[in-house]
Amino acid sequence: MESKKMVPFYRHSLGCDEDIAAVSNVLKGTFLTSAGIGRAVEAEMCEIFGTKRAKLTNSWTNGAVAALLAMDIGPGDEVIVPAMTFIASSNVVEIVGATPVFVDVAPGTLLIDLEKVAQAVTPKTRAVIPVHLYGQMVDIAALREVVGDDVRIIEDCAHCFEGRLNDHRPGAFSDAAIFSFYATKNVTCGEGGAVISSDEAFMDRLQQTILHGMSAGADRRFEGQLYRHWDMERLGTKANLPDILAALLPRQFREVDAKLAMRCGLVGRYRAAFAGHPHIATVEEVPGCVSAHHLFTIGVPAHVRDLVLKKLNQAGVGCTVNYRAVHGLEFYRTKYGFAREDFPVAADWGDRTLSLPLFPGLTDDEQGYVIECVLQAVTEAVAETD
Repeated sequence: MESKKMVPFYRHSLGCDEDIAAVSNVLKGTFLTSAGIGRAVEAEMCEIFGTKRAKLTNSWTNGAVAALLAMDIGPGDEVIVPAMTFIASSNVVEIVGATPVFVDVAPGTLLIDLEKVAQAVTPKTRAVIPVHLYGQMVDIAALREVVGDDVRIIEDCAHCFEGRLNDHRPGAFSDAAIFSFYATKNVTCGEGGAVISSDEAFMDRLQQTILHGMSAGADRRFEGQLYRHWDMERLGTKANLPDILAALLPRQFREVDAKLAMRCGLVGRYRAAFAGHPHIATVEEVPGCVSAHHLFTIGVPAHVRDLVLKKLNQAGVGCTVNYRAVHGLEFYRTKYGFAREDFPVAADWGDRTLSLPLFPGLTDDEQGYVIECVLQAVTEAVAETD
């Protein structure tokens, strides 16, 4: 397959005059770190999601570590995590010294299987981290009924800023919902994230665990031009987001619904192109869910997946794998002795999945070329290996 075009996996939309002015205004001010701009963005997030509090972080990962620390989760505790997710979902549990307990995902939607969650709960279970994979939401209200009120629910919303389920957004039924503003996310500032919650006591502790456990950030220590001493009441990490990055978020908040409509159009064309194909599977849509459509993934026969990936890359199509099953990766396989068949749905999808280019700004011609290349690559790969 000869290369005719170069279609990247992702193309960001930052860099307009408003973005440049927003960053410039921070540079002209006193604080580059977390200060007034960040607090204004946090207030916007409370408006968007209807929660009492929001706190910007420098990544989903560090936000989740800070959240677990604020919940006093650590050695001896168990946290339930789906086996099909990005490694950060389980790594944060390891980082605080707790034990990740993997459960399989539902075959159609690839979201955490609530029946498996019910079977995994033990007296040591302190939390569960449901992942809104690819942009579709786990039913958090139903999950709450499964785990009860004593188990913390921490939503992994890295893929799901715009998502809704039965008219509810992230944060409605959980103890905390955590977002990512990483470079390829629907809302991005290059690196970043946020934690939202209506649990005031938790958010007060999170305010400290995000910044080393300190009782006051840099801007608060110099309020009124007078230095104020700070204290440390609990162990924390360094997870705050600087204003120079937070300044890039407000414009994207305003444009997120329009951008989602573009993503929906792209997803509809992909689905129509691959519908009924004998060797291409797509993820089942969740009833009542408005997906954020962060990723568009397909499943191809496992024995040709890497060959298809190679053919697409050689044709200039940027694609990747989201994700291989976490329990099959060397660290977790070695530490816990997992076998592939322990979580067969996650393992199967991890062997078959590919993610295709999906972003506002992907042109009709570019998407048409991606579709043409996928169909050709799958046909060739199957023929070459049969």
